[in-house]
Amino acid sequence: MSRMLIVGPPGAGKGTQASRITSTYGIPDISTGDIFRANIKNETPLGVQVKAIVDAGDYVPDTLTNELVAARLDEDDAKNGFLLDGYPRTLAQVDYLDQLLAGKGQKLDAVIQLTADQDEIVQRLTKRAQEQGRADDSEEAIRHRQQVYLRETSPLIEVYRDRGLLVPVDGLGGMDEVAERITSALTERGIHPVAGASAGESVA
Repeated sequence: MSRMLIVGPPGAGKGTQASRITSTYGIPDISTGDIFRANIKNETPLGVQVKAIVDAGDYVPDTLTNELVAARLDEDDAKNGFLLDGYPRTLAQVDYLDQLLAGKGQKLDAVIQLTADQDEIVQRLTKRAQEQGRADDSEEAIRHRQQVYLRETSPLIEVYRDRGLLVPVDGLGGMDEVAERITSALTERGIHPVAGASAGESVA
């Protein structure tokens, strides 16, 4: 089983590809947003803390995010592999994840980086916003989110590039086309789909 991360700018289809990767490789898709929502819904002690922070309009601190991720990675379905989406977001979280996995005798196998021309993404998202009547999703707002992503993730991407873990994949194109690119890039690194699955095909 494989332990991987997926990163990519807003609008690059990261969520779609994450679900395909988890089916193809038989690992759970672990999104920090989903973790937060699940803990809040189930009113766990950590969830109660997160809800209070989110309701106040504040960011969830690294320490709490780390605890939630650690608890999720301890669940049975993640013990032999996972795809993390939305974590780590800071260099401190990178260090925490390193230590967490090392304590289990594990390490990351790959960091999938969906790449895409910013102007093309902005054009795609602007068109989608117009079609859906989302006037608040202006080109300016979309470009701002792209810049925030670049600023936040650039240091992390450099760390994983230096470690030889980064797997850049062109995220533009049809969903099946991008899924095949990801599978091919991972195969080149010796990471293979689970038996009976192909790019984007569920093993359920």
